[in-house]
Amino acid sequence: MQLRFYGPPMDSYFTPKERTYLLGQGLGRLATLGPDGVPNIRPVGFRLNDDGSIDIGGPDNARSRKFRNAKGHPHVSFVVDDLTPEDEPDAVAPGWGRGVEIRGRAELIVVDVPPLSPDFFSRDVIRIHPERIVSWHIEGQGNHARNT
Repeated sequence: MQLRFYGPPMDSYFTPKERTYLLGQGLGRLATLGPDGVPNIRPVGFRLNDDGSIDIGGPDNARSRKFRNAKGHPHVSFVVDDLTPEDEPDAVAPGWGRGVEIRGRAELIVVDVPPLSPDFFSRDVIRIHPERIVSWHIEGQGNHARNT
């Protein structure tokens, strides 16, 4: 008997709790390196894809510094974090910081439909392929780090 799986591939990068956390957030910070070696950090909208990659969009994205930087230095870091809400079940402690850092390789692509706000964002996308993931206070107390 041969098993067949239909639908999108399962995300093997993130734990279920990390995935739920990322899907519930709308804003992260993308860190890139400029041609002079100076880091640049920008708040960005993002989409977590079914395969575990992250799409970063923006208006006229191909002309942005983050896009040019990722073209010259494809290794990037992306952080999504916040404070634990007072009423969240299973929280480590209300008001504690929690988040996910993704270090990976940026791929510059053009998509048919922008990942976010199609009327506002361009079709030029920075897609991050995770290589290292560090989360804190998502899986309970402490850090959870691994290479992908």
